[in-house]
Amino acid sequence: MDDSLLDDVKALLDKDFGDDRILKQIRRACENNEVISNYERNYVRKLAEKHLGKRPVVPTQTPVEEKPVVPDVVIPETPSIQKTQTIKSEPPKISSNSKNTKVMLGIGGVALTIIIAVVASFSGMSDVSPNTNIETPTTPTSISLSIQTDLSSYDTKDIISISGVSETSGTVNLSIENQKNELVWAEQVSIKNNGQYTTLAIAGGSGWENSGTYTIKVDNGKETQSSTFSFTA
Repeated sequence: MDDSLLDDVKALLDKDFGDDRILKQIRRACENNEVISNYERNYVRKLAEKHLGKRPVVPTQTPVEEKPVVPDVVIPETPSIQKTQTIKSEPPKISSNSKNTKVMLGIGGVALTIIIAVVASFSGMSDVSPNTNIETPTTPTSISLSIQTDLSSYDTKDIISISGVSETSGTVNLSIENQKNELVWAEQVSIKNNGQYTTLAIAGGSGWENSGTYTIKVDNGKETQSSTFSFTA
């Protein structure tokens, strides 16, 4: 039984401090040697310090033993040594055997005789080796003057697109003749910087009364080229 605790409880009950129900329960526990909780002990202690002039209990602190600090041990790194091993490969030893050599020489002689016989049998055959003289294809020469139409046939009032190239500069003379070789159209067209010329003509008019094959011509002063197309009146 805790006598000091029981004395404090009795004094608080006599002076009517605190909660009678809690204090009586704590007194009964002390008298019957029952377990008293820390909450109940603190409750009585605080009332005794406040009303009975008890000094507050200062808990004694157990000195903490300081553990010696062991410095970290730094292990120096040992550089790895790479050993380079040079492996010398020895050439295989060839054992000389006089008997094997004689056998190989005999086989070689027989094979050589067979090869000579085969070559002699094919000596009478015609030479089938390909002709090494390959003719180099000739590069086509560039067209110095040309004329063409966009279509091969036209009807009355169709537009004929005429174009071509000429190596000369300046102008070219264009003309169209009917199936009777009569002139039905003519125009002088300028040549562009790239050597090309273009123009348009209308199928129809004087000389275009009959259907048939019409001839279109170009003249650049050095040569003349022509082309044909069909016309339906």
